[in-house]
Amino acid sequence: MASPDLKWLLKRAVAETIVESELIKLLESGKPLRLKQGFDPSCPDIHLGHVVGLRKLRQFQEIGHRVVLIVGDWTAQIGDPSGMSATRPMLSAEEVQANAQTYMKQFFKVVDKEKTEVRWQSEWFSKFGLEDVIRLTSKFTVAQFLAREDFGNRYSSGRPIAITELLYPLLQAYDSVAVEADVEFGGTDQKFNCLVGRELQQMRGQRPQQVFLVPLLIGTDGSQKMSKSLDNYIGVDEPPNEIYGKVMSIPDSLIIDYLELVTDVPDEEIAEFKVQMTNGSINPMVVKKRLAYEIVAQFHGAQAAREAEEHFAKVFQKREAPEGGVTIKVPTATVSIAGIPPTITAELTKVGLTKSRSEARRLLAQGAIEVDGKPVTEDIDVSTLKPGSVIKVGKRRFVKIADSN
Repeated sequence: MASPDLKWLLKRAVAETIVESELIKLLESGKPLRLKQGFDPSCPDIHLGHVVGLRKLRQFQEIGHRVVLIVGDWTAQIGDPSGMSATRPMLSAEEVQANAQTYMKQFFKVVDKEKTEVRWQSEWFSKFGLEDVIRLTSKFTVAQFLAREDFGNRYSSGRPIAITELLYPLLQAYDSVAVEADVEFGGTDQKFNCLVGRELQQMRGQRPQQVFLVPLLIGTDGSQKMSKSLDNYIGVDEPPNEIYGKVMSIPDSLIIDYLELVTDVPDEEIAEFKVQMTNGSINPMVVKKRLAYEIVAQFHGAQAAREAEEHFAKVFQKREAPEGGVTIKVPTATVSIAGIPPTITAELTKVGLTKSRSEARRLLAQGAIEVDGKPVTEDIDVSTLKPGSVIKVGKRRFVKIADSN
C-alpha cells in the first residue's frame, strides 16, 4: 500500500472528521500522532466492515503515525442487558478472551504490527473501584446520553435501557484518556461515544482528540450493516473461494461502495466503472469480479485470487461441480431395491448437504435447489437423473450424480 497524500487520506472512505481543520494542523506539524480505535471482541472474527477503519489506520501508519488498538475486554462484557440488541450480547470473561485471540491474529492482516500498540481495557479498569465509577458518571447527565440516537429512540418508545448500557460510552471515553489518544477512529455509529471521549479528555486536562469517522459497510444482504450476528458478513480469515463467492453475491448497488471502502482501486478507475454501469456500457458482473479479485488478493495473495476467480467461473458460470465435491451414487432403476424412490430431499440429507429433510423441503420451496442449473421445486426421484448431473444447494454446496454401477 503506497503512502497516500493528505487530501486523498482525508476524503477517500471518510464520512466525517471532527475537527478537520485541527486534524490537518496536527498532521502538518510533523509530530507522530496516537491513533486510537477500539474493538469489542463480541464475536471471534474480523470482517470487511472492520477493515474499512483498519485500512485508514494503515494509511496513517504509512506517513509515520502510531496506531493504538484497544481490545474492549471490559465493554464487551456489558453487552445489551435489556436484550434489545442482537449485536451486543453479554459475554463472560472467558468468551471475551477466546474471541480476542483471533482478533490479535487478524488485526495484522491489515495494520502494520511494528507500528501498532495493542492495549487491553483491563489494564486500567481492573484497578477501578466504586469511587472511580461514581466520579466518572458525575461528569455527564442523563439528558446528554439520551441525545444519542439509539438511547433516545428506545426511551421515547418505552423500551428499556439498562443503567449498565449508559456506562459503555463513558468507558470508551475513558479509554481515550488512558492512552492519551490524539485521534479516535470509528464508524459513523460511534460518533456520540467518540465525542464523549473528546469531552472527557478536556475535563482531565488533555488536548481533546480529533474524531475520524468512516462509513458503515452494508452487508451481503444489501440492507443492514455488516455483522456476524446478522450472517451478512465477509470474514477476512475465510478461504479464498468463500470470500470470492460472497463478494459475487452482493447486490450490484453496493459494488462502487465496496471498491471505495475496501480496495486500493484508483478513484479515477472507480469513477469510470460508475459511469459505465450507469449507462449500461459494462456488465456489472465484470466490475464485481474485479472487486472480488481485489479483496481476495488483499488477504490471500494474487495467486489465490486467480484460483478463486477460476473456481467461480467453473462452478457458478459453467455450472460444473467443484473438484472434491460430494457424489451421490443411485440405482439406475426408477425405484430402489427397498421399493422407496431415492428422493432428492432424502439423498441431500443423507450426504450431509442439508441438516434434515424438512430443511431440504424448505429449500426446494424457495427455489434454492438446482439440477444442472435449473431450479427444482418438487421432491424428485434422483434415480431418474443422468450420471454427471450436478445438484446445487444454496450458493456454494454441490453434489454430483454417479451411476451406482
